[in-house]
Amino acid sequence: MKVAILSFAHMHALSYADAVQQSGVDLVISDFDEARGREMASRFNTPYVKDYQEVLADPDIEAVIVCSENASHAQLVIDAAEAGKHVLCEKPLATTVADARRMIEACERAGVKLQTAFPIRYSTPVQRLKRLIESGKVGRILAMSGTNRGQNPGGWFVDPALSGGGAVFDHTVHILDIMRWYTGSEVSEVYAEVDSRFGERGIDDCGLLTLTFANGVIATHDPSWSRPKSFPTWGDVTLRVIGTGGVVSVDALAQNLVHYDDTDLRARRVPWGDDADLHMVQSFLDCVRYDTQPLATGVDGLKAVEVALAAYESARTKRPVQLPTC
Repeated sequence: MKVAILSFAHMHALSYADAVQQSGVDLVISDFDEARGREMASRFNTPYVKDYQEVLADPDIEAVIVCSENASHAQLVIDAAEAGKHVLCEKPLATTVADARRMIEACERAGVKLQTAFPIRYSTPVQRLKRLIESGKVGRILAMSGTNRGQNPGGWFVDPALSGGGAVFDHTVHILDIMRWYTGSEVSEVYAEVDSRFGERGIDDCGLLTLTFANGVIATHDPSWSRPKSFPTWGDVTLRVIGTGGVVSVDALAQNLVHYDDTDLRARRVPWGDDADLHMVQSFLDCVRYDTQPLATGVDGLKAVEVALAAYESARTKRPVQLPTC
């Protein structure tokens, strides 16, 4: 099998490229930024092709991983689908609901897979809690709270024309996806407060969302770029689920050690546990090989985008926003 990564604009592309090669699959790199593309091709000892259309025309390439700026996802995914390539697309799936729907429709017409890159679904503790919920041990879910607090990544992430939004957009989609996965229900109402408090740029870096699900579950979420540069890690992913059978907390990124030495004044957290990115990429490759459905589909990506954009609308109007639940 041969897979291409289209753009290394998103930092997760590094992990995905490593996962592809760990899986014994041939890798091709395409990036409109030639200097970056050649650097990555050298790093991974793999071919570089500047024009992604040449990649899509290669009959030996079965699938692509899209890691461009968010605003470019739609065009790359649609072009890949029309070329008959299966797609794993970085989150958030698109910057507008309309674009997300066009991407899904293009992949359906072409008969190719569209998977949204939600690696948290592949986290061992997150999956363990999913099994506890399905077993009935947590009882009926009543409420949830989540956090996804990280550092401001800078660059194109703070340009709304390229990113689609700030921390609320970047860090709502992961937690919202897990909440939907756990409840099996859609968000019916969003109320949000959004602000910029931790940086000097004119883009949101914090927020607080209150969510109501169609099945009656209520939830809160804290998405932010609130971690200072001196913090030992880039961010976190936590969830607390309150059910009639008990309360369970999960920390998706807790498998790490805090590392100190004399060469770096900053403490660092070094992961030692399972690699969710690797599991996600391998799952995507298996979907292509065996014609199975992705664990996180394009529709899952669309639903997360809908909620994140509704949060911005709620913050702007200072009113709750209703969402369709079908």
